[in-house]
Amino acid sequence: LPAEPIRVVVTGAAGQIAYSLLYSIAKGDVFGKDQPIILILLDIPPMLPVLDGVVMELQDCALPLLREVIPTDKVEVGFKDIDAAILVGSMPRKEGMERKDLLKANVAIFKTQGAALDKYAKKTVKVLVVGNPANTNCLIASKSAPSIPKENFSCLTRLDHNRACSQVAMRCSVSSDNVKNVIIWGNHSSTQYPDVHHAKVNIQGSEVAAYDAVKDDAWFRGEFISTVQQRGAAVIKARKLSSAMSAAKAICDHMRDIWFGTKEGEFISMGVHAAGNPYGVPEDLIYSFPVQIKNKTWKIVDGLPINDFSQAKMDATAAELVEERDTAVDFLSQ
Repeated sequence: LPAEPIRVVVTGAAGQIAYSLLYSIAKGDVFGKDQPIILILLDIPPMLPVLDGVVMELQDCALPLLREVIPTDKVEVGFKDIDAAILVGSMPRKEGMERKDLLKANVAIFKTQGAALDKYAKKTVKVLVVGNPANTNCLIASKSAPSIPKENFSCLTRLDHNRACSQVAMRCSVSSDNVKNVIIWGNHSSTQYPDVHHAKVNIQGSEVAAYDAVKDDAWFRGEFISTVQQRGAAVIKARKLSSAMSAAKAICDHMRDIWFGTKEGEFISMGVHAAGNPYGVPEDLIYSFPVQIKNKTWKIVDGLPINDFSQAKMDATAAELVEERDTAVDFLSQ
C-alpha cells in the first residue's frame, strides 16, 4: 500500500537556507524514497510573492513524492496536523544590534510558533529549530508548547558536527565517512566545544582514535576548535552570505537520523533537553550532546570519560546558555 503523505512545514521558506533545503526534502532524501509529502511553506506576509516563485519551481521539478505545496503566512495553516516542523525563520542579527535585542525579537517569534504548534500540530510532531540563537529559540518554543513532549524538540548543531568531521577527515587525508563520533557540546555559538576525544578515524580499514590518527594534540586543542567555532563567520566573510548549502545538508542529516535512527556504534550531535543528562549540565537548557537515535527517540550517550580540558569548555558554553535562557525567560514572562 502507498504510504499516507506526511505534512512537513518549513518556516522562513522564502529564505536562502530553505531554497537549498526544499528540493532535498521533496525528492525523498530526508523522510524516505517512498514517503509522499505535503510541504507547507511558511513565511512573513512581505515574502508571499517570493514563496509563489518557490512553489512554481517545486512544481517544475516534477517530483513524484511531492503531493502538494501550500504557501502561507498564517500559523494556523502552517502548523495544522503536521508531522515535522523545520523552523528556519528567525530574526537575524543586524549590525550594531545588542544580543539582548536579538533575543527579545526571537522570543516573540518562537513564543508564537510554540503556541501554534501546541494548538494545531500533532502531539507526535518532531520540531527542529535552526534559526539563531537556535538553542534558546528551541527552549522558548518548547516552553510555549506544553502539550508536546519536550523530547520532540531539538536544535541544529549537526552543521558544526559535520564541520568538525570534515576538518578531521581532511587532516587525515580520508573521506569524511571515515570519521565518526566527533561531538559538539553546548551552544550553537562560538562557545560551542567540538570534542574529538571519543572520535574514531578509519584508516585503511582499521579504526584509530582521532588523537592517534592526527598525532598533533596542539592542533586539536587550538586551531581545530577555533576553526569549527568560527566557521560560520569565515563563510560569511568569503561569500558575503551565511552558510546555506551546508546548513540545508545538515538539516537533512539531522531529520533523517530522527526518522530512521543512527548507525550501530555511532553517535551524532544535536541540541536536546538537558533534563536527566549524565554530564552535570544544568537541566532546563537545550544543550548539544552526543546522541543515539532509535524508533524516533534520542538518548544521550552515557559514560564517556570527560577530562579537565573538556569539562572547562563544556562548562563555559553551559554558562552562556544559562545567561541566554534567563534573559529570554524574562522576556517570555513580560
